[in-house]
Amino acid sequence: MKQFYPKDGRVIFHVDMNSFYASVEIAFDPSLKGKPVAIAGNAKERRGIIVTSSYEARAKGVKTTMPIWEAKKHCPELIVMTPNFDRYRKASLQIFQLLREYTPLVEPVSIDEGYMDISACYQLGTPLFIAQTIQTRLLKELNLPCSIGIAPNKFLAKMASDMKKPLGITVLRKREVETVLWPLKVGEMHGVGQKTAEKLNKIGIITIGDLARSDVTRLKASLGINGEKIYARANGIDHRPVDPDAVYDFKSIGNSTTLPADTINLDKIKVILTNLADSVARRMAKKEVCAETIQITIRYFDRKTVTRSQTVLNPISSQAEIYKVALILFTKHWNGDPVRLLGVTAQQLLEKKNAFKQLDLFNYKKDEKKYELTKIVDQLRDRFGEEALLKGSQLAANKEDRLTDKKKRGTSLEKDFFYENREQEE
Repeated sequence: MKQFYPKDGRVIFHVDMNSFYASVEIAFDPSLKGKPVAIAGNAKERRGIIVTSSYEARAKGVKTTMPIWEAKKHCPELIVMTPNFDRYRKASLQIFQLLREYTPLVEPVSIDEGYMDISACYQLGTPLFIAQTIQTRLLKELNLPCSIGIAPNKFLAKMASDMKKPLGITVLRKREVETVLWPLKVGEMHGVGQKTAEKLNKIGIITIGDLARSDVTRLKASLGINGEKIYARANGIDHRPVDPDAVYDFKSIGNSTTLPADTINLDKIKVILTNLADSVARRMAKKEVCAETIQITIRYFDRKTVTRSQTVLNPISSQAEIYKVALILFTKHWNGDPVRLLGVTAQQLLEKKNAFKQLDLFNYKKDEKKYELTKIVDQLRDRFGEEALLKGSQLAANKEDRLTDKKKRGTSLEKDFFYENREQEE
């Protein structure tokens, strides 16, 4: 079998579960098979947003981020369900457990996708045979469909897995980059977002081929270090290893929530920022980190989105400190239009044991008291809920829109899940 494996190169799989949340629900309830199914954050509200949908729903025009009311116009018979994260976590654990039966070099990148390095697995068969076996087992044992990309590196494997969905297996060799990838629009390239694509289009780079043939110095001047990275990827170059521990490396911790209704009510907004700051602070405490930068995200009623950040003098980790910076940023940058989504993110994380604060002779006692007070507040909120100790005006403003259900927020669910799972395994 060694003849099917490169002597000096690698064989990388990208395993991507198809319409994961919807597929898990269909596996749990087989009566949903063949029907248009969608998962939405607020399934009972017309303003809720579609998170994902089955391929039957997609065929009717249902798309991710589409409001429920619009999705129902395209597909009146659409079955809309609330996310069941416990169910998705359990399915994800089973998926990665199965993948690790083939190689220990499995790198989860989210709850429903991951990389595998099978370069040393020639005793199990050809790469194509192994991919077919994995795909068949996932479908037979878990009732979950997937697509698999096979390539010499992670970037090409990711691009390959997107080419045939659902239930596709695609081999993409480096020598095929020029004919297969270069004709594609640059916005279709993994790692190139909408804003980057717009910047590239403005300087005449329309296709991946244009990017691959462009001047790397010019790209670096326009996009910084990212310009050099995407230039290499466009040429099929990616030396990143498959790292089983990479998913546990946190560069940021953030949460966001879509509001039940667009609002300009500042008291409601303060409650939401309070709860988001509390959630971020709790997760930071669990991972024993503090942050040098706080970022907020504001999405308006027309879906225009802005992000603004502030770096603080000393690293922070408490809910009160995070909330204070988040509120300052919001107050400074809010244009007064109705708000649809809010997010708070802690960035530039440091392990607490490696962080220090310049405490002067007059302030260190105050900091000690603040630390003890934060612990007491956390204990009270653990016992009585996140709205414990809110100001009366804030509490009254948000009775109908309580955000205490953690399952309804948390954009970093996936990394938290893998981090917690590793702790259990250890």
